[in-house]
Parts: sequence; C-alpha cells; structure tokens
Amino acid sequence: MPLHLTSRRHFISQIGATVALVRSAVAATEVDDNLIAILNDTHIGAQQAKDAAIPLNLATTIEWLLALPKRPAAVVINGDLALKDGRSGDYERLAKLIAPLRDAGLPLHLTMGNHDERGVFYDVLKNEKPDAPAVESKHVGVVELPGVNLFLLDSLKQTMIAPGALGEMQRGWLANSLDAHADKPALVFAHHNPRLGGDPKHFPGGLEDSEELWKLLVARKHVKAYIHGHIHHRDFFEHEGIHILNTPAVGYVANKQLSTTGWTMLRLIPGGAGVTTHTHQADHAWNGVKVDLKWRI
Repeated sequence: MPLHLTSRRHFISQIGATVALVRSAVAATEVDDNLIAILNDTHIGAQQAKDAAIPLNLATTIEWLLALPKRPAAVVINGDLALKDGRSGDYERLAKLIAPLRDAGLPLHLTMGNHDERGVFYDVLKNEKPDAPAVESKHVGVVELPGVNLFLLDSLKQTMIAPGALGEMQRGWLANSLDAHADKPALVFAHHNPRLGGDPKHFPGGLEDSEELWKLLVARKHVKAYIHGHIHHRDFFEHEGIHILNTPAVGYVANKQLSTTGWTMLRLIPGGAGVTTHTHQADHAWNGVKVDLKWRI
C-alpha cells in the first residue's frame, strides 16, 4: 500500500535511532475530517544543503501544516519524492524532513513518481513494504476517510523515464477497488498527468494508458477527480465530468516566470470541494486562490 506513516514508533525504527524528531510547538490534536493536504514533486536529495531552496520549501510547507488549528485527515505526497533517481540517501533525507508530521500524528501517504526507485524506497522504509502487495511490483492503496475515499496509484513505469503507466493489473485492481468502495466520492491520485484531449495531453511525460484508465473512471459515477503532479505547474481541467487537478510542485519549477512552488489544500463541501493553492512566494498570484469544484452526479 502507499506509505501510511501512522506509527511513530515504526517510523523512527525505519530511519535510525540517531534521527531527532523536531516537535511542533503546538501540535494540533483535533482532526478536520474534510481537509486533505496535497504535496508533490518534493525532489529531496541527500546532498542538498539545509538552507537550499528544495529542502527548505518542504520544511516550510510542513511548518505551515503543523501550525493549522486542526490536523488534515490526510497528507498525500504524490510522487517524485527523490531528487533524480531514487537513491537511499535521498529517502533517508526525506524521512528526516517529514518526521515532524509523524511526530504530530498527521496521517501521511506517499506515492511513486518517475524519479523514484521502489526497491530503494522499500530498503529505507522497510516496515512499509507489504508482505502481499495488492498489485505485484506496484505501490497502491485505498485511504478511507469519513467523507471520501482516496485511491493512490503507482504510475512509475521506469525510473528516470518521463512517461508513466499503470498497466492492466493495476487498472483491474483499481476497478475492483472502486466497485468495492462505491459508498462515497472517490478521488484518484497518481503522479503522472493524463493524456486526454488538448492540454495537458501534449505534455511529453504523461500517462501512457490514459484512455484505458478514463474509461473505467467515467463508468463509475462516484469518481469525482483525478489529482496529479509531474508537470511542476498548476491547472484545473475537466474531462467527461471528472475534474483533473494539476497541483504545484513543492521542490522547484523550470520557469519561475510561468510557475512557482507550493502545495494544495482540498476541503470537502456538500456536492464538491474547495481547492486552495498556497505558494512559497507570498506575493504570487496563485497564493490563497480558491477554486470551487462541483462533483458530477
């Protein structure tokens, strides 16, 4: 299953006894069941300086999350956890950076991107490797929340290869899992963008089996949104009634004139969700902007 770091004891044992957890001054004790934090493209590297922009962006985002009066029901880091090719030092550094979230009791879920390496990822976080994976050689799972179910997919086809793919087995698992959890709205997470009519279809690193995926999503009316990263930008699309959220990268952007780094907060509301973008650049035009989404019926 996607990394569910709900046990502080297990988390500490995975990253070594020498890791010092930074405690939040005032850790929120209540949970906001309708609030979901979405991060992606952290791109943490072992050799990055403590005050370098990439790790500092993640640390700043975590500090902001810890200052909330109520904890989110889930925090999802949606792929490209590692800087380049998923080395052990990258995941060890990431584990240290996200430790304060675990110490504060925030449920954290991680997915795979094209800069990740599953084997190394599991070597560093040994207790999170399932004995019997739901899909062989894939990192997938379902997160059941009071008002919505999250379906976390693994679109990593090959490390350092931009396009992604789910594959027939994973799509079959998703279809069965969606059918078994049809009582609530479903939000589907994967690192890669779908290739569907117009932009972002022409982005070169999209999901190769997008058409097959979309057929099974559209056929299940409780699927309301597909949430991805990978592009290091921010956009809102809709295709055949399903919202497509391209959420901003935490780590870096290629062109600061066109985009910026940040994170996303999704709040469930009756019949939909309010999605607010937060940016590390305080005066950026996206910062604090809320977009209301209405679920299809």
